[in-house]
Amino acid sequence: MACASTINLVSWVFSFFVAAAMVCIIFFLTRKKSCSKNKKELPPGEMGIPWIGETIQFFKAQRKNRLFEDFFQPRITKHGKIFKTSLFGSSTVVMNGAEANRFVLSNEFKLVISSWPSSSVQLMGKDCIMQKQGEQHRCLRGLISTTLSHSAGMEALVPKICNSVQLHLDRYWRGQDRLHLYRLTKILTFTIVFECLLGIKVEAGMLERFERVLEGVFAPAISFPGSRFSRAKKARMGIQKMLVKVVREKRMEMEGGQDSDHHDHHHHHHQEGMLLSQLVAGMICGDITEEEVIDNVVLLVFAAHDTTSFAIAMTFKLLAQYPNSHSLLLQEHAEIMREKKSGEVLRMEDIKKMKYTWQVARESMRLFPPIFGSFRKAVADIEYDGFTIPKGWKVLWTAYGTHYNEEYFKDPLSFNPSRFEEHIPPYAFLPFGGGPRVCAGYQLAKLNILVFVHFVVTRYDWSLLCPDESITMDPLPFPSQGMPIKISPKL
Repeated sequence: MACASTINLVSWVFSFFVAAAMVCIIFFLTRKKSCSKNKKELPPGEMGIPWIGETIQFFKAQRKNRLFEDFFQPRITKHGKIFKTSLFGSSTVVMNGAEANRFVLSNEFKLVISSWPSSSVQLMGKDCIMQKQGEQHRCLRGLISTTLSHSAGMEALVPKICNSVQLHLDRYWRGQDRLHLYRLTKILTFTIVFECLLGIKVEAGMLERFERVLEGVFAPAISFPGSRFSRAKKARMGIQKMLVKVVREKRMEMEGGQDSDHHDHHHHHHQEGMLLSQLVAGMICGDITEEEVIDNVVLLVFAAHDTTSFAIAMTFKLLAQYPNSHSLLLQEHAEIMREKKSGEVLRMEDIKKMKYTWQVARESMRLFPPIFGSFRKAVADIEYDGFTIPKGWKVLWTAYGTHYNEEYFKDPLSFNPSRFEEHIPPYAFLPFGGGPRVCAGYQLAKLNILVFVHFVVTRYDWSLLCPDESITMDPLPFPSQGMPIKISPKL
């Protein structure tokens, strides 16, 4: 034990000196520059202390899941919708509002490019679509979205997702009277990505490995032994090994089966692990590389895993707090059940009837966005709203900037699913982002949420064990206690 803490202390002291040295260097560099200040006007705002900027205030607010209240709101009030700050060592302009969102998101590849911290890039992999620009991004994304948003592909996924959800409930819910909803839905979303999309059986320890990678994604990219980042890198190597094996087996199976019983084989693939088959097929034609296949599988798991389970958890939290909504939602599902013969599976047309359920889920994501926004980097000087954002600066758009704004949502802090019956202005509701990088897994997330809600509310009565449970963030939001609930099977 002592040894580990000494290493930690040494590494802490070391990183402190590195940081101090950098502060000095940057301080001198910036002092020289400010004399030759150009006449273009930067947005108002404070840059905080050298190098660190306002990162500490940002992290503090994030930990308490009060980014909007403690970080964005006070600065919007003081400086307006567009303000400058410095976060994670980069000069950053934060832009709020539907117009600003539209501007940032629709100018992807032209004025801005997606920009992630170096630790994220190293762990997700430099070959995933999060990192690709322009033409390369389009080609890869096209491959992925034919599976993830194509109606025939989705239609085929419905029974598989239903099956996964039912197996999950049998295994983790049956016979229990209390459980941790958030914790369990993480296992479920993980299983759905692997078994339904990739056709890979989930083995013991796989989920923990991915979680370890996730822990390092926003940690400083410092590789001394025992750091969050190096633990994450080690886990990433393990995942890499496992996936390389799976991808190569799949490739041999697909290449081998091409001559003999071509038709049969093709049909079988269509059923099992559609996305993986699509990607490996792209690899066989030489359109994409093995690294691209693997990095995108890792990204997919990462993107689906915490976000979907958080959206599900918040949906249940709000249903518990608003019994009227709960009973409206129950009626919708009872109606669907009435139309079905006993034991008959759900189909896409049943999912389409879950209109109110989807309003509840969207209202939950409006109030509790699974991702607060994302960073872009200016690839040219950008003129916007009378201000200049210099080339090389980061640009941050946020979901809070519109989700919590009177202008777009009347009485924004109240829970009101029926507001989604009316027209929502474009770029105001952004739990899935927008523009060319809009979430590729949007349809999958929707199916996952709706199917899960359906089976739970038709089979169980449930209530929150910690109604006042706080939401923390590290780096993504989660219920601090794992969302314990009490359940009893419906008769």
